[in-house]
Amino acid sequence: QVQLVQSGGGLVHPGGSLRLSCEASGIPFSTYTMGWFRQTPGKQRELVASMKSDTIYDDSVKGRFTISRDNAKNTVYLQMNSLKPEDTAVYYCNAERKLMSTRYNYWGQGTQVTVSS
Repeated sequence: QVQLVQSGGGLVHPGGSLRLSCEASGIPFSTYTMGWFRQTPGKQRELVASMKSDTIYDDSVKGRFTISRDNAKNTVYLQMNSLKPEDTAVYYCNAERKLMSTRYNYWGQGTQVTVSS
């Protein structure tokens, strides 16, 4: 059974920092692209950052957010600095792998991040 269990998140003032964690089980973690997405009400889920052999960031978070992973702990992190009110969203951890013609895609349970004074 595949599980992505998220932790972290919460309420922070503008300019503050938070770290999200996502621990995976049931998958060969190192073979997966791990990513963080976010979603606000009425909008589609959007990619924030992803990482496997290379790292991709949305332009809106470049220089403020850092994705990292510890393959020994099956965990991916998102360090969020200089947070802005527009970063407020539900953040989701994602694990994706394409093997031959099959795509494997899993999601964490989501965690609320609220940036407000």
